[in-house]
Amino acid sequence: MSIDNAPRLDGAGDVHQGPDQAFPNPAAPGGDAAPAPKSSRNKTPLWKLLLRDRMATVAAAILVFVFLVAVFGPWLVGDAATDQNLDRSNLAPFHVANGWMNILGTDPLGRSMLARLIVACRTTLLVALPAVALSCIVGSLIGMWAGYHRGWRETTAMRVADVIMSFPSLLMAVVVLYVFSPSAANIVLVLAITRIPIYLRTARAESAELQSRLFVDAARTFGARSGAVIRRHVFPILLPTLLTVATLDFCYVMLAESSLSFLGIGIQPPDISWGLMVSQGRTYLQTAWWLSFFPGLAIVVTTVSATVLAAWARIATDPAQRWRLTVPRSRRSRLFPTRKVVS
Repeated sequence: MSIDNAPRLDGAGDVHQGPDQAFPNPAAPGGDAAPAPKSSRNKTPLWKLLLRDRMATVAAAILVFVFLVAVFGPWLVGDAATDQNLDRSNLAPFHVANGWMNILGTDPLGRSMLARLIVACRTTLLVALPAVALSCIVGSLIGMWAGYHRGWRETTAMRVADVIMSFPSLLMAVVVLYVFSPSAANIVLVLAITRIPIYLRTARAESAELQSRLFVDAARTFGARSGAVIRRHVFPILLPTLLTVATLDFCYVMLAESSLSFLGIGIQPPDISWGLMVSQGRTYLQTAWWLSFFPGLAIVVTTVSATVLAAWARIATDPAQRWRLTVPRSRRSRLFPTRKVVS
């Protein structure tokens, strides 16, 4: 070893390598730190990954705004949604002289469209969220139980799901609500029952695949009961998929409620929902287009935002796909270039 390449000690007692020994010393002052392991990329918080995706960030902001409006909006507008003033009937929107409460126009009875949209937002979400939550909980529990135990439990659960799915969900809701009174509770119950097979089949497939994994076999070997295995090992892995399905199903349920209200067998006056507002304004499309346009726009924006956020959440919660959100798009295009098809 030559003198130049031999390691030497400085005053602090740190060892410095020679020029031919390219081993960094992390402990030395000013030395280069060792690169972080690749596994740390998957430990990035979800909110940071969300901020890196512009479309998902905008979608999340819109959904948060909608939920805040549903919670606090009716308290802020007070009785403006029900106050009638025939002198202000069918006022056109975007006229500041009519007052900020009438910035989106008024209906034939002179009621504020802005206030009615805010109140209808709460009614629509109070139907969609309980229906999605009820169907998700019931379907997931039955699906995990049937998929884990297999046998006659799985067969029975799948046949019941097939029977429910054999009827068009919207048609079944129309028939049931026509026979019974079209109240909000009945709408939630009917929509929840028709959506249970979606979660049941998803949970059954995932649970049946996980019950043969090595870590599940190890838990059973050590004497863990089936309920504990499902709760501690199966459910945490299944949760991201269920949340993604629930987000997409929220769009369908909200559109189904709007369709039922549009047909006149959904939410009934004096309650108001976005679908009912579209139905009430269809006779004024040529003279007062805003009566149906703004509630329809609210439905479209909310459902599109939920769809975009669900697509992002599916990638963010999948360890095999999460790296796509950590790599810049320019670098991603270099790693996976688009292949050109030569004719």
